[in-house]
Amino acid sequence: MKILHTSDWHVGKVLKGKPRLAEHIAVLAEVVAVAREERPDLVIVAGDLYDTAAPVPDAVRVVTRALTALRATGADVVAIGGNHDNGPALDALRPWADAAGITLRGAVRDSAAEHVVTGATAGGERWRVAALPFLSQRYAVRAIEMYELTAAEATQTYADHLRRVIAALTADFGSDDAVDLVAAHLTVVGGKSGGGERDAHTVLGYAVPATVFPSSARYVALGHLHRPQQVIGPCPIRYSGSPLAIDFGEEENTPSVTIVEVTNATAARTRLIPITAARALRTVRGTLRELAAVDAGEAWLRVFLREAPRAGLREQAQELLPAAVEIRIDPDFLPTSDTAVRAAARAGRSPGELFADYLTVRGNADDDGVRELFDHLHEEAAQ
Repeated sequence: MKILHTSDWHVGKVLKGKPRLAEHIAVLAEVVAVAREERPDLVIVAGDLYDTAAPVPDAVRVVTRALTALRATGADVVAIGGNHDNGPALDALRPWADAAGITLRGAVRDSAAEHVVTGATAGGERWRVAALPFLSQRYAVRAIEMYELTAAEATQTYADHLRRVIAALTADFGSDDAVDLVAAHLTVVGGKSGGGERDAHTVLGYAVPATVFPSSARYVALGHLHRPQQVIGPCPIRYSGSPLAIDFGEEENTPSVTIVEVTNATAARTRLIPITAARALRTVRGTLRELAAVDAGEAWLRVFLREAPRAGLREQAQELLPAAVEIRIDPDFLPTSDTAVRAAARAGRSPGELFADYLTVRGNADDDGVRELFDHLHEEAAQ
């Protein structure tokens, strides 16, 4: 059978105040085009459909239309909730999803049977998916355990909980000729973050060992880490990555989806298909003169100015590079803490003198225009 594995759409993401809904529409249209071209039997969306637990109506419309379009290609569709999603809100869409022929699992429920999805390809090949939405450690580990256990013990307890949950969902794996699959949204030890995930759920969150997955699984489709990658384990384990760079920490990632070909008797073979519809994210550094020569193309830019701070510098950079959504002074050009320590004492000094000292500390002592403007505003405020 053939599977299209995708995850971490993050529809509704705003980049430094810039909405990206049009990009998401284009990206998901490209994912649907890949499905039409590849004709997969099954599409797995492994969590984080939305960027926020309270998506705006336009974001909901984009996600539901994308899922519907994927189903219209003839593939079965299984989608699970991620840590950015509101699991109960996704489950509230299940009547719509069921009517559309889409399997949607937003939050973990008490019954293991709720999370074991079965089906068959057009050629009669049977498959089974253990669909595990994101499970927060605060739900997996009882509060009393969190207070009584050491950090290492609590982490191990969370891993043990996940191991028991996955064992329950995969209890029938290997019992027949079905192709056994797992879809989950979590962090596995050995996975490399893509640079843009929230630390609270990745670097500082509870990662689980790859051994929580059974060797009888033919393929484990993961979401949560935005960099496409394989994780070494007892069975084929892979993150599809996000189909677009979510923020500037991910500009080196390859936005993509993964095509998987697997049978009950053969190892999974994977192919990465790049998704190119979104605008690239680029970081550029230089003086104003150097930035004037930058060809940004269609990319969103993060700019590090290699000049000392002064009034109007940011506006000049923005005029040169309208696609810049973030403009900062390069850290090498910021005043050092030693300079700040040498600033004059405040006691007994006028506001004008203090502001002049501030300009000196910031490297703008010669900016007479700013000093005159301060004096004018201070006079007006004092009247």
